Amino acid sequence: MRVVIDDVSKTYADRHRHVPALAGVSLTVEAEEFVALLGPSGCGKSTLLSIVAGLLAPTAGAVYFDGPAEAPATTAMVFQEFALFPWRTAQRNVEFGLEELGVPRAERARRARRYIELTGLAGFERRYPHELSGGMRQRVGIARALAVEPAVLLMDEPFSALDAQTRLLMQEELLALWDQTRKTILYVTHNIHEAVYLADRVIVLSRRPGRVLAEIPIELKRPRTEAMMGEPAFIDAADRIWALIKTQAREALADPARPDAATS
Repeated sequence: MRVVIDDVSKTYADRHRHVPALAGVSLTVEAEEFVALLGPSGCGKSTLLSIVAGLLAPTAGAVYFDGPAEAPATTAMVFQEFALFPWRTAQRNVEFGLEELGVPRAERARRARRYIELTGLAGFERRYPHELSGGMRQRVGIARALAVEPAVLLMDEPFSALDAQTRLLMQEELLALWDQTRKTILYVTHNIHEAVYLADRVIVLSRRPGRVLAEIPIELKRPRTEAMMGEPAFIDAADRIWALIKTQAREALADPARPDAATS
């Protein structure tokens, strides 16, 4: 499934003020492509992801999906927080989206087991979230998103709450999952090395209101390995992205109109 984001803007407004979050964002995520969204804090990355997911309406512009319509769900989201129901087992958490789609019980169980096995959770089906490690809880979240078999998988900083070792292991597992499923993925992160390691292309957004500042193709072969982080192509891409984000962050600090200017 191809995702077309066409001139999307978003302004948060109430009686007292208007806060522009995005301004004229246009980009395309090709079918089976893994694209990372990255930018300085407050640039609207998560807002854009929520608009693609249909959780927020844009103030202007639109999002289109171009591809086969057989998928039960167009998109599914994996959140930064694990967002699991504590009273449900891992199996029942994975089945939740299927219940919402009205999938019969036997088919729910069969499909949930498939993605539990795919995410390395076999043997933990009857465990509750408090009995699982952070990495395992996030695997449940990923399995739940995959179980509805979406055309597009949206991921909002899914590994940011994990320790460094678990995060690297989860990145490797996500790459293996992507290789098996070939889902179109739009992935929000604030971690430059993570973006370069995972993605085919990195979209860098400007400071608020977020605009597309640059599109950085990642010239690394697949399958990706940890050793590639030392390759010149990896280092060059990371350096280019950091230079862009650092410039934006400095401009934001120097802007007297920023919200915290009076107190900084």
